Order: sequence, then structure tokens, then C-alpha cells
Amino acid sequence: MKMTEQQVLFDVPNNRQLEWQGNWQLEWQGMPEFEQEDLTSHRRVIVHFRNDADVEEFAKLLNQRITPKQPSCWFPKMDNRIASDKRYVDES
Repeated sequence: MKMTEQQVLFDVPNNRQLEWQGNWQLEWQGMPEFEQEDLTSHRRVIVHFRNDADVEEFAKLLNQRITPKQPSCWFPKMDNRIASDKRYVDES
């Protein structure tokens, strides 16, 4: 029997894979609850500027710094969200 790319990736024999597919809920029992906060924007507006002076004036109105390579900004300014300092702790 030829193994598929998916089977090779996870190195799961066919019989174990079929057994697991029917019992995935058992694998997740006791796991902590997780909810992903929606971080998408409510609305997006494209603003065009005639020159750099107009960009600077707009940045002052927003009270934010706008760099030449910056593709977007939030209003009001949103602080960077850092997830690298988060850890899962088993409390059992």
C-alpha cells in the first residue's frame, strides 16, 4: 500500500489513523477552555495623500507616528500585543 503525503507527514499507520479519527473527542478531554479574541478591525478606510506634508498633518491629527513603510495604523492607537510572554500552566 502506498502511503499518502499526509500519512508520511504524521507517521501514523492506517489502522491507528482510522481508530483516532473516530475518537478525537477522547484526545481533547480535560483540555483547558480556549477562546480566540476577535482582533480584526471593524472597518477599513483607505486614505490618499498628495504629499508628505499631508501625511505629517494627518499623523498629528491621529497623535501617531506614520512611517514611509507603514502599511496601516489603528485609531485610537493600539499597543503591540505580545504573546511570547504567555505560558500554559497545568494547575492539576
